Amino acid sequence: MNIFLRRSALCVLCLSAIAAFAQKRQPQPAASVPAQPIKLTVDATHAPEKILHAQEQIPAAPGEIKLAFPKWIPGEHGPTGPIMDLTGLKFFANGQRLAWRRDLDEMYMFHVTVPPGSSMLDVQLDLVMPAPPEGFSSGASATTQLDMLSWNQVLLYPQGKNTDDIPIIASLKLPAGWRYGTPLPVAGESGGQINFQQVSLTTLIDSPVLSGAHFRRIALSPAGPIQHYIDAVADGDAALELSQATIDQYKKLVAETGALFNARQYREYHFLLTLSDHTAHFGLEHHESSDDRVAERTMIDDDARWLAGSLLPHEMTHSWNGKYRRPKGLATPDYQQPMEGDLLWVYEGMTDYWGNILAARTGIWNKQQFLDETADLSAALDHTPGRSWRPLQDTADAAQILYSSPQEFESWRRSVDYYPEGFLIWLDADTVIRQQTKGQKSLNDFCRIFHGNGNTLPMVKTYVFDDVVQTLNQVMPYDWAKFLRDRLDTYGPGAPLGGITNGGWKLVYDENPSDFTKAMEKVHNAVDARFSIGLELDDKGGIHDVIVDSPAWKAGIAPGSTVAAVNGRKYNPDVLRDAIKAAKGNGPNVELIVVNSDFYKTHTLNYHEGEKYPHLVRDESKPDILSDIIAPLTK
Repeated sequence: MNIFLRRSALCVLCLSAIAAFAQKRQPQPAASVPAQPIKLTVDATHAPEKILHAQEQIPAAPGEIKLAFPKWIPGEHGPTGPIMDLTGLKFFANGQRLAWRRDLDEMYMFHVTVPPGSSMLDVQLDLVMPAPPEGFSSGASATTQLDMLSWNQVLLYPQGKNTDDIPIIASLKLPAGWRYGTPLPVAGESGGQINFQQVSLTTLIDSPVLSGAHFRRIALSPAGPIQHYIDAVADGDAALELSQATIDQYKKLVAETGALFNARQYREYHFLLTLSDHTAHFGLEHHESSDDRVAERTMIDDDARWLAGSLLPHEMTHSWNGKYRRPKGLATPDYQQPMEGDLLWVYEGMTDYWGNILAARTGIWNKQQFLDETADLSAALDHTPGRSWRPLQDTADAAQILYSSPQEFESWRRSVDYYPEGFLIWLDADTVIRQQTKGQKSLNDFCRIFHGNGNTLPMVKTYVFDDVVQTLNQVMPYDWAKFLRDRLDTYGPGAPLGGITNGGWKLVYDENPSDFTKAMEKVHNAVDARFSIGLELDDKGGIHDVIVDSPAWKAGIAPGSTVAAVNGRKYNPDVLRDAIKAAKGNGPNVELIVVNSDFYKTHTLNYHEGEKYPHLVRDESKPDILSDIIAPLTK
């Protein structure tokens, strides 16, 4: 050994010893004092009257304090906190009522001055809940028989801290006899009040409570080690009678997600399932649960259950893809900072892919139902003229705008297309990997690398575009950046159907509606003439959209108007279909009398190609990769 190196090493050892001795001699900092928790009590005994009452005790030093009402709600990708429904707001300190003022620039912020000698701010507030069954979590959430409590709607919190670092203890009072489901850990129950364990504000808001007079808990993994439940409420008991076959499919979902991700980042998982015709209908992800709302008879009606079949698989997938792995721009430190949705084609698009694939792998959908669903979403995107001017990337960038956009002119404007078009992109990626590796690798491998981390408690691991590309390259080297950007930044003309054609199938049209189309028209009282004359309308003749450059568009028909008559006869769906069939070939033009505001006008449609409905059919010249993709991973 070189002597200089030996002397240097000795010096390093001496310095290390001196530093260690000095560290021992230095006075150690006092242990940090845990932050005093906020205490929140919510009285939901008036939920049947669509009113919630809340009281908070917020630790606060004398002086001005800024309190925020949650604005940007995780999973909703926009400033959707229902500030307009906040009422009865009052502040007190030491029994003295305090004046407050709303911030003039930020409507979700309130300024209050805590007087000298006070250490606690008492807050009273009420939430008046909307009645119309529309919107997301800020939409209708309660009936006389049930309520879904979203904690973000009944509290204020001090601005300036990461919500992970704000402790809170919550309690909840329910109407007599109501039962509940939630992933939130319970400390105990007494006097009709549920007392929850102390958690962070982040965890509280991520843990809604579903309650009702008609409640059923279904254990999906009783053998463990991690428990999964369907906690369902309805406006009547009959809606809760899920068949054993249906329950077994959701047990299969637990097994299939375990095989796909090879990890679970939650303590237990609850599907919080609302079955009502009087609440908003949607799904919203949480880390250890999902807020799933559908029509009352959905789980006991074959057609309705099929149409909603991918909902629970989609929302459960979000526990990995969205809650655990989250785009950096969506992982904000509080609920006031704007979220950036540029990677929603991963967050939602990949989740849409796995939601559909898992529905098929579990038997929630049979193979033909999966094919019918895929044909319909593919055809719809292939008939979306908005793709000629708005790239898919912009639908993600503008998500907070597009979620609230009206149905009229949707095909020209585009909506949140990163859901269905994301499905097509990730299907394409899956088929490319399977082709290039001769079936040795697939998008399943991406999930195990990207989303797998063993079983852990809930946590967030952020990512950016390059992380997605890097992981895809771990599965199979390829120019994935170009693959993705080509599909995100271009302008059509048609939908990205590579996954279907590479998967051994073709999108075709004929005069026979698929079982999906029949079910959709029956359940939603709709008439689907998008791919023939270009109209999307309901069974009363109301026109929801007109496809640009379709026969109806060229005839001057506008969305928002109503078809009153077809070829001189009062409108009904069968009369319209019969007219389209009769016009085929050399038949007469279709004449529609349309009511637009207070005016009637006859529109002549020069269309002679008959009815058109989409289907997927096998391309026998290629391997059937699509069938391999939907094959179960578990026996």
